[in-house]
Amino acid sequence: MRLSRYFLPILKENPKEAEIVSHRLMLRAGMIKQQSAGIYTWLPLGKRVLDKVNAIIREEQNRSGAVELLMPTLQSAELWQESGRYDAYGKEMLRIKDRQDRPMLYGPTNEEMITDVFRSFVKSYKDLPLNLYHIQLKFRDEIRPRFGTMRSREFLMKDAYSFDLNREGAEHAYNRMFAAYLRTFSRLGLRAIPMRADTGPIGGNLSHEFIILAETGESEVFCHKDFVDFDIPPADSDFNDVAEMRGIFEQWTSRYAATSEMHDEAAFNAIPETDRLSARGIEVGHIFYFGTKYSEAMGAKVQGPDGKEHIVHMGSYGIGPTRLVPAIIEASHDENGIIWPKSVAPFEAVIINMKAGDAACDAACEKIYGEVAKAGVDVLYDDTDERAGAKFATADLIGAPVQIIAGPRSVANGEVEVKDRKTGERETMTVEAAIARVATAN
Repeated sequence: MRLSRYFLPILKENPKEAEIVSHRLMLRAGMIKQQSAGIYTWLPLGKRVLDKVNAIIREEQNRSGAVELLMPTLQSAELWQESGRYDAYGKEMLRIKDRQDRPMLYGPTNEEMITDVFRSFVKSYKDLPLNLYHIQLKFRDEIRPRFGTMRSREFLMKDAYSFDLNREGAEHAYNRMFAAYLRTFSRLGLRAIPMRADTGPIGGNLSHEFIILAETGESEVFCHKDFVDFDIPPADSDFNDVAEMRGIFEQWTSRYAATSEMHDEAAFNAIPETDRLSARGIEVGHIFYFGTKYSEAMGAKVQGPDGKEHIVHMGSYGIGPTRLVPAIIEASHDENGIIWPKSVAPFEAVIINMKAGDAACDAACEKIYGEVAKAGVDVLYDDTDERAGAKFATADLIGAPVQIIAGPRSVANGEVEVKDRKTGERETMTVEAAIARVATAN
């Protein structure tokens, strides 16, 4: 992508409304634009990051055995009346009526609708286990939306829903998703700690929030410090192996970790003082096992191997992609801007032409741009006539992992400078070596 043809509305000044660094940097880097309180347009740069986050989430959901579908954002109130949650959910639910005066709602979550889908088509235990997921916009009318897309009213959610014949199967589904979440967050460059958590309006009696430690986090958390270094399940994990999945779950839950709602002071104090960690954190995922809460209320049952009808056991599993993007920024930035992990960087490399219009600089940059793009690298070519300082500031702000800098003096020697955005280290090398370094790293 050539910057001269791209839509990148950079802000030079820090926006006054931004309270935390991720909100400030997302606005300054031209990733988002606020349309109204808690509602944002994702601009091209932000959309590229969001798409890469979603791709990793999809890969790990599919790896775990979940199957993707897509449910509508508008839901009939009748389904929520069946489950008993329509009146109980509270003012966060946006309630509306259609032209026929039928009560509708903009879905804050999808337990009722997925249960309706399940009961319409699944009748036998032979079709279990089943886990269905989608990535869809949700709306919760937060009383105080803040921190940009970290706590917005309209947000993107990956929500998955498992269906099993009994509790034993449901716990295996829970453990599978537990392992999938650990892998997902690790691939996004995050160390997310699973914490025992309150089930809230979703219901049930087993729940974990996945928290990344950050001073700007809204959650107060308490855990054993060893969580910082635990192993992540490998790509070849067998998600169908009950013992392997239980082992991963027990490895992580054998040490104390809880949100403030579930905090047990006595249990925490039993940990050696040097091993205690109390901090603030950002919730990036939440998983629940709630048994037959929805299936019993809505008649979701199957014929079991004994010929009798069984109410299915369910769980739900959420990840917020539009919250993950600022969470990654909170975890990875410096005073100059964002430092993206390669896996979700909007562009893996930025080519900076220090003297656009100079024949030698143009030729070198065009050669690099063409070759690395041909190798499948997402590359941004700054071919504008901006000052060198402004180009460097933009490249640092948007956070591409690698910068390739071509100036008249270095190009005259057949060389360019390559900068690592994270470390700041610079290395002079030939044009061919720079191409090889970026292209082979893809």
